[in-house]
Order: sequence, then structure tokens, then C-alpha cells
Amino acid sequence: MVHINLLKKMMYVLLLLLVVLTVCLWKETRKLYDVPFKTESKSFQIPRAHTLLSRVLSSKTVSKNNQIPAALLGELSKLKGSLSPTAPGNNAEAKPKKKVGNVNVWNEDNSSKNLIPRLQKVRMNYLSMNKYNVTYNGQRNTAKLSPEKLLCQLRDRVNVTMIHGSDGPFSTSEWQDYLPRKNLSEEVGHLGRCAVVSSAGSLKSSHLGPEIDTHDAVLRFNGAPTTEFQQDVGEKTTVRLVNSQLVTVEEQKFLTETLYNTGILIVWDPSPYHAEIHEWYKKPDYRFFENYKKYRTRHPNQPFFILNPKMQWELWDILQENSLEDIQPNPPSSGMLGIVIMMTLCDEVNVYEFLPSKRQTDVCHYYQRFHDRACTMGAYHPLLFEKNLVKHINQGTDEYIYTHGKVTLPGFRNIHC
Repeated sequence: MVHINLLKKMMYVLLLLLVVLTVCLWKETRKLYDVPFKTESKSFQIPRAHTLLSRVLSSKTVSKNNQIPAALLGELSKLKGSLSPTAPGNNAEAKPKKKVGNVNVWNEDNSSKNLIPRLQKVRMNYLSMNKYNVTYNGQRNTAKLSPEKLLCQLRDRVNVTMIHGSDGPFSTSEWQDYLPRKNLSEEVGHLGRCAVVSSAGSLKSSHLGPEIDTHDAVLRFNGAPTTEFQQDVGEKTTVRLVNSQLVTVEEQKFLTETLYNTGILIVWDPSPYHAEIHEWYKKPDYRFFENYKKYRTRHPNQPFFILNPKMQWELWDILQENSLEDIQPNPPSSGMLGIVIMMTLCDEVNVYEFLPSKRQTDVCHYYQRFHDRACTMGAYHPLLFEKNLVKHINQGTDEYIYTHGKVTLPGFRNIHC
């Protein structure tokens, strides 16, 4: 009996131990599954985007045509990237994402040091030559002006005017039948969105034609054609700015080529630095006056203006004032002149391939096969410094420059100084 009682007691003790061990094991297991969620924990967060996703996926927030409400889309876009929380126990912070699609666009601080040796030599030759007797005594802005102040300079100091019948040598009876009766702004009226289309080789295969043609007015340069290139450059031409050399040289066929019969024509000719009209009239850079009269006789109903030569040097002064080094003492390019002309006429100006896009090439014109780095960086014209200025006042994005070669500028009437 004694042995039996002792055996029963041992069994009870073992059973008790087994129960105690079972309870302890159950408690430890419960602890593992009973960790409370702390939404403010640094190691594990439930982002608000998860809640938004639940709302988006619910039948109440998705419309009948399976569109997500704009309000939710806006909230989700703000929380982009928050859907990958840090794993539990990992205290390392998530690395910021690298900027996708970094783009190389025109650097507004370009200097002559960025020119290839040949173009550096050409620039120095023009500086020493000083064909137009430039004697600039204005200030130099060592500190870069804000885009707003620079725009105000352009608006207030560059007078975009055409030659009128009251301008000195043009007031004679000889000229009265040739000069347009209306001024340029009366001829074009109030313009909203305008396009300035360069002739750059990078326009080829751009497929920008349809976009360019959506503008109220389009300005083109010299002999740049649209026929056979509509897909890339469009077909609308409202204004064509031509230089006096093109009007004068027979090979250009200015008097007979039908390309020039569309839209409004403006011709410009380099003059001595800030020369009076009388002085320039006696000795123009190219003697285009006779061909101008011949064209007007053949096409009396087509508006054809002569740009007042004072404008080019008023613009040049601003380029020099805002450049730390000496720029070429030659007039600005047709491209820069055309940009400023359209800024006086339009509410907004989109300029295509004046600043090169990802399609940048040494091909000068989209309609020719002539290669020359000078067409992008400048040689005769202070093109490099013009592009620095345009990049600085651009109101668009670098992405648009990279993809479209597109710069967006405000019209002068919308600038508040």
C-alpha cells in the first residue's frame, strides 16, 4: 500500500509540472502574437497610402466608368513612394530615390571657354576687327539679375519698331508708295500664343509640326521651308524674318521664290553701332533697298516691313551688360531678334530649338546637310551669350528643353515691372 500511495503522489507531481509547463509555454506563445501595432513606430509604419488604396478599391469611390476620383488621385500622388515600409527590426532609413531622367540642357553660365579652339579664335578675330565700331561704355552686371529684372530690361530698353515714312531718308516721295500703311501691331492684331521656329538641324525627326501649328502665329527665318517638312516644323507661317543678304544675293531667288509670298515679311540689316538712320541709309551692310522696292511692286498686297536698325544694338547692349566677358561686337542673330519681336506682339512665346534638345546636332539647318558647330555655339553672332540669356528667362522646364527644344517666354504686355 505504501508503494502504491508513493507512486500516486509522484504521478500527481508530474501531472502538476506538466500543467505548469503547458501554461508557461502558452503565455510565451501568446506574447509572440500579441505585439501591439504602433503606427508611429520608426521601425514599422502603416502608411496612409494603404488606407487610400482601400478607399480607391472600394466600390463607393470608384465611378461607374472605372475612374478614380481626382481628389484621391491627388492624395495618392503626394504619397508616392510611401508604399514600401521599412522591415521590422531594421533601423536603417530608406535611401532616397535617385532622380530619374536627369537631363543635360543648355547651361546658362556658358562662357567662351566652352567653345572649341577654332571658335575661340574666330571670336577673338571679331573682337579685334570690330567692324561696326562698337564703343560700349555701359555697366557690367557682375551679379546676375533675376529673370524678372532681365525681362523688364528687354521690355523697357529694346524698341521694336519698323521704318516709317516719317523716318528721315524714307520721308521722300520716292518711298511713299513702298512702305506699308499700317504698323506691324496693327497688321497682326492681338496675338495670344505664338511660336518662334528656329532653322536648327535638330528639328529634323522632331515631329513637332502639329504642336507648332496650334499657335496663333508662327515666326520663321530666312529661307526655312515648310513643304516636305510639315511633320517636324508645321506649315503655318505668319511672320518671316529675313536678313538683307538673303534679299540681295541672286542665288537666294528672293524675288521669284514663292516661299516668301506667305505671311508678313520683315527684313533687317546690320548698321554701325547706334548709328542714326541717315548714316545707315547711306551705307547699309547690304544694299537691299532696290530689291525691297522690286518685291513690293510685284506683291503690293503683302505686308513687308524694314526693321529699324536701332533695335539690334539696344538688344546687343543688354546682352553685353549681362555677360561677364566681352561678346562679339556684331549684331544679335536673327533668332534673337525674332524672339524679341514676337515678345512685343504676343501674350506668350514658345521658342523651338533655339536651345538645343536631345536631338542636338552640328547640322546647321533641318533642310540642308551643312555641318558647323558655329551654328549652335556662335561665331559671327554672340549666339552663346544670347542662349545664356534665353535660358535664364525661360519660364518652362528643363524637361521641355530636353525633349522639345522648347523655351516658354512671356509677352512684354504681361510683364509687371
